Amino acid sequence: MERTPDGRYVVVNGRRWRATDPRLPEEVAARLRRALMAARRDVGAALRSGDAEAEAAARRRVHAAKVALGERGTPWWEQGAEERRERWEAGLAELDA
Repeated sequence: MERTPDGRYVVVNGRRWRATDPRLPEEVAARLRRALMAARRDVGAALRSGDAEAEAAARRRVHAAKVALGERGTPWWEQGAEERRERWEAGLAELDA
């Protein structure tokens, strides 16, 4: 996977995507990635079954995981250490609820 020189983005097929916050503790990042993948699988299952309510709930979980990872929302490089920690802790709390 290619990264931009500043490390803020990954480049996939010529398209830039915001990189995961590199300061996330590895165990936290792993939990969030597992939650993200489970939510993405749930989006697919909801689409296949035609369940719009389940799809919306799964998409909310995808969004929460991506924000917690630093891939959406306020860019992680614009946040101080405390804001970054609060971001991923809030994401874990939301996803665990």
